Order: sequence, then C-alpha cells, then structure tokens
Amino acid sequence: MTIRDWPEAERPREKLLEKGAAALSDAELLAIFLRTGCAGVSAVDLARELLHRFGSLAAMLSASQESFCRARGLGEAKFVQLQAVMELARRHLEEPLHREHVFTSPALVGEFLLAQLRHCQQEVFAVLFLDTQHRLIAWEKLFFGTVDGASVHPREVVKRALHHNTAAVIFSHNHPSGVAEPSESDRLITRRLKDALALVDVRVLDHVVVGGGYTVSMAEQGVL
Repeated sequence: MTIRDWPEAERPREKLLEKGAAALSDAELLAIFLRTGCAGVSAVDLARELLHRFGSLAAMLSASQESFCRARGLGEAKFVQLQAVMELARRHLEEPLHREHVFTSPALVGEFLLAQLRHCQQEVFAVLFLDTQHRLIAWEKLFFGTVDGASVHPREVVKRALHHNTAAVIFSHNHPSGVAEPSESDRLITRRLKDALALVDVRVLDHVVVGGGYTVSMAEQGVL
C-alpha cells in the first residue's frame, strides 16, 4: 500500500496542513522531504529505515556527504537539498538578531547558536560582536578544533572586536560529545578572554556552550 492509499488524515502532507508541522513525527517530516519512497517502500517507511540506519534525526542531518549519499533513497541531489533547507533555517533564526536587542532575549540567542553549532563535528569557537545597545554587529567562527588555551588566541579576539568597533561580545563553542556542561578549561579561557577584552573596554556578556541539542550559559551559572 502506498501513501496515496492511506486515509487522508494519516498522510503526512495532509496531516501537516490540518494539524501543523509540530504534530508530525520525525519520520513523517522526513517523508515529506524525501517526497517519494523506493520500489515497494513508501516514503514514510523509507524515512523510518533511514532514521534507524543513522541512529537519530540529528545524526542524519549532520552526516557527511559520503555517508549520506550511500543510504538507500538518498543521493547528491537530496544532500544538496537538505543542506539548503538547513541553511535557510539558520538564516531564519539569524534575521531577528539583526533587529532585536540580543542580550534582552537570551532564548533567541540560544536558539540561534544551537542551530549554528549543534551539528558541527569538530569543536568551533565563535563570537557574537554587539554594539552599545547589545544588537548584533557580526557573527564569526574564529577557531576550529579542540577549544583550549592553546587554540583560542585572545589577541585575535581583541583584534576582531576592535575591527567591528564592538562594545560587548558573547562567546560560544560546541561540544561534539553532546555534553554541554562547561569544563574547567572553558572557564579558564573565558576568564582570559574577559581580562584581555577589558583592556579595550569590551564587555563579555556570556559564553554559551552547545551540546546534545541544548545550551548552557556561563553567565547564568555565575562564571561571568
């Protein structure tokens, strides 16, 4: 039986139109993205098979091109399409940051940083550069690899802050392990950067750690 033979209320597209996207399961949402299944397999069944193969929706979304394209029902065209959809989602989350006071909306900042960093397979250290009203001037990924005292250079952060005529910053980095709790190394780096930026009158508002689909704010933990 194909999806067309299902009761209308159970078809993913019709269900989305009637109840909204939030009412759909991961497999149903993925089936809409896939559009079609394979010989003898509906799009929903194929979606379930893919989720089982990759282990989770997050693992599938962050899979390498080679791994993604090897799966049945996928390929380069689907990989390109998925990357475009994810980038649209990231840009959608970024747009309000250019209009609103960033620090007055920590939830919005957390959503943006989660979308930007949660699928990175290596550690990435990034900075939100803010003006005097805490509005976003720029967002930059500055360092890649293991985030520790040897790889994060205060001089480069200060240089970029001065370049943007920044009044304040919010740091962020991800933990590919999935554990968002800041380490002692993270706290040490934050203190070093805060001291360096204080010399040029730039405030550090927060350092947000991303991991496992959620974020942890060092400011809320009292580190800053």
